Amino acid sequence: MKKPIILLTILFLLLPKHNHAQDKGAVVAGAVGALAAIGAGVAAIEQMKERAELTATEWLLANNPEMNSFSLKTMDFDGKKLKDMSSTSVITFKIQEFVPADNPELDGKKQVLLGFTSHGWINEYGIDFNKIKWFLIDKPEWTRMMVAYVRVASGEWVNTHVEETLTQGKIVNKGVKVKSKMAIPFYKLSGDMYVVTDYSDDMKFIYNERSLGIFLKATKDLVQIKRGSLIELHEFFFEEV
Repeated sequence: MKKPIILLTILFLLLPKHNHAQDKGAVVAGAVGALAAIGAGVAAIEQMKERAELTATEWLLANNPEMNSFSLKTMDFDGKKLKDMSSTSVITFKIQEFVPADNPELDGKKQVLLGFTSHGWINEYGIDFNKIKWFLIDKPEWTRMMVAYVRVASGEWVNTHVEETLTQGKIVNKGVKVKSKMAIPFYKLSGDMYVVTDYSDDMKFIYNERSLGIFLKATKDLVQIKRGSLIELHEFFFEEV
């Protein structure tokens, strides 16, 4: 509720002042119309997030029947404008198991569910969740992914301590830090330069200007994961207890 009020206040401050009541009425009508459009866009995205979370839960239940108690939270819905979300993107969900009890603690196994979308996953008919490819990743797999990414982003191919550095430190914009000291710096590249490594039968990793690009071989889609999302996911797995 606070956000629409703030937006309306800003609109009133930015719009020019008029001397006639009719002009003032037009300004108010325009401001209200703009606010309504913003509110509709926010509501549409929130509805999409809820549907995506429901679909992710259904996928998890269908493909991992051994999981009987877990928390699933949407971490990132890509942050794109609604009109741009029909293109490829990635939706990330944090998953953690727990023991059922009154006011249970989330202290069980951690996993991340990545939902990679394909072109046209949002169309005039709504959301086509058949165009999402799911990957469930646990801590060991995430560590292997980040080792491959750090190596392609830094050139540390012969460094046998990359995994140790990752588990002890944290990923930041310019590399991997351990106790506030830069341990592995990343390449400084321009926006049109790419470094590629073949990670698995499903993916290639691409380092480009402070971001991790994942090329999905099956769909031939290149999706960029924002550095902020990378940092948050890594901290989710390696946060201090």
